[in-house]
Amino acid sequence: MSDITLQSSIGTFTGNEQEYCYEFLGIPYAKAGRFEYSTLIDSYEGVFDARKMGNSCPQYRQFHAHLDVPERLFYHKEFRQGIDFKYDEDCLNLNIYTPKEAKNCPVIVYFHGGGFNSGSNNEEPFRGYELAKRGIITVFANYRVGVLGYYCHEEIQKKYGRNGNFGLDDEVNALKWVRAHIQEFGGDRDNISLMGQSAGAIAIQYLCLNHDLEGMFSKAVMMSGAGLFPKMALPKKAEETYPYWQELMTLAGCTTFEEFRRADLSTIHDAYEEIKKRRKDNVQNMMPVVDGVLIKDSVDVLIKDPLKISYMIGYTNSDLYAPVMAYIGNRFARDNGAYVYYFDIDAPGDKNGAFHSSDLRYMFGRLETSWRRYGERDKEVSGQMMDYLANFTKTADPNGEGLPVWQKTDHHQHKVLAFSRKNTKMKRVTLVKPLVNMLRKGEPKA
Repeated sequence: MSDITLQSSIGTFTGNEQEYCYEFLGIPYAKAGRFEYSTLIDSYEGVFDARKMGNSCPQYRQFHAHLDVPERLFYHKEFRQGIDFKYDEDCLNLNIYTPKEAKNCPVIVYFHGGGFNSGSNNEEPFRGYELAKRGIITVFANYRVGVLGYYCHEEIQKKYGRNGNFGLDDEVNALKWVRAHIQEFGGDRDNISLMGQSAGAIAIQYLCLNHDLEGMFSKAVMMSGAGLFPKMALPKKAEETYPYWQELMTLAGCTTFEEFRRADLSTIHDAYEEIKKRRKDNVQNMMPVVDGVLIKDSVDVLIKDPLKISYMIGYTNSDLYAPVMAYIGNRFARDNGAYVYYFDIDAPGDKNGAFHSSDLRYMFGRLETSWRRYGERDKEVSGQMMDYLANFTKTADPNGEGLPVWQKTDHHQHKVLAFSRKNTKMKRVTLVKPLVNMLRKGEPKA
């Protein structure tokens, strides 16, 4: 690996020259104070060192690792072990992977998952080396999470005329930065696909319901997080979260907005650990809200009129609430003519099946960096998934030479593309209907 220098109209960047691509890491796209909406950065003085990962947003695991909890330890081993994470509130940065001699390349802007309260663009497998071989520029964006990303308060409403959703707003600003500057890195600003997994996919779903963003991106890839969610998981109105945030402030020893804005992060996250023990609605409060700006109305109303763009949706056989994930994803696909895949390949090395996010390593070609011993079929599927993704990013159609035909799922064609140990082909996926029916009772009617 050697250095590469890129001179552009917004500044000079020193990145890493890899075998098949250049990588520019940790480039700040915006800046923000605590509980303030971010403002874009459009110039860089001197030579910006883009050879190392930037800061991650402060989050609970910085202070409370929870590695004694099996699920936390599982995902730590899967995607975080051995990686050096640095946390700071100055965390709004991008990692850009671009083919050598790139010119008007299609662009993917990727938002990581993490339940809206954690995650980083530094995690495995968020690297764009293999997609660069296929002519795709990949941009992995950090955004604010947890308390820093979704805190709501009357003082914020008074100052800005809007509330909460700092993390979702960061994602919009990351998209704006890419549209404004990606041509400097060889990208096509008019061919941008948003992509994300889990909370990242859900965030993209919300952005796809905002017609103010019409024309800013032309495709969306949502992995394990697309469709209409049960009523209990829909965004609340911002003011409905005030009691939750007031309780958290009290646990942190704060009585005013200004005290909380200046409180130590360790104190805030100690309070968060305590409120998680006391309340069962932490997830519903620490996530995007209906703010009248980014999410303009109840999502069960907005879902009836999403952006008219191209969609790719995926879920795994052991996903979070797998039958529900399949049901809501397929339902959205039928209404909007999406390409849907079902990942039915159990991960080697344990008995966790195709666990939530197990398809990420395949999609970015990162099997060889895992502790798991992947075989030839795994590598074949990984290649297929990257080829499908690259084709979709280029033309809005994932199909291409040498690939099994992938048909859209719609009201006339109900099959999905299934990746299994035996083959890759279109098939009907059988759902666990009793569980689906039970959970559908709380689902808004379309």
